[in-house]
Amino acid sequence: MKSRLLRVLKWVVIVAAAVFVLAQFARPAKTNPATDESQTINARLQLTPQVGGSFDRSCNDCHSNKTRWPWYSNVAPVSWFVINHVDEGRRQLNFSEWGRYTQRDVEGMLKQICREVKSSSMPLSSYTPMHPGSKLSTEDVKTLCDWAGAESARIAAQ
Repeated sequence: MKSRLLRVLKWVVIVAAAVFVLAQFARPAKTNPATDESQTINARLQLTPQVGGSFDRSCNDCHSNKTRWPWYSNVAPVSWFVINHVDEGRRQLNFSEWGRYTQRDVEGMLKQICREVKSSSMPLSSYTPMHPGSKLSTEDVKTLCDWAGAESARIAAQ
């Protein structure tokens, strides 16, 4: 009975290892599309160094075309999860393509940025453990919300 269990366990491990190896060949594309710097949020809005630093630490990997792909983004099935999150993040909000948004979009996105960071929805809780320093402090949240409000008012006044 024990040797039969060991044989079954051995085959389960072999099959699992084979599936893992084969999964490495199914890779979605990790992209960092070319960016026209005149279309970025940095070129279109007035970012303070604090806001820019928060974006760089906590947002840009998923919400820009400047993703820093970590080592584990090369290992399936984790790579599928990471690449999907980046693709979805860019679809929702892309700081590298800010110039394509309408004024109404921009005003809504600025409000949304504040809502997301205030509710601790962003950065994602699945992102922060592997990215030390990405979790936003209370001061970071206040800085981002104050900036978003000021930029909304500035844009509305134009």
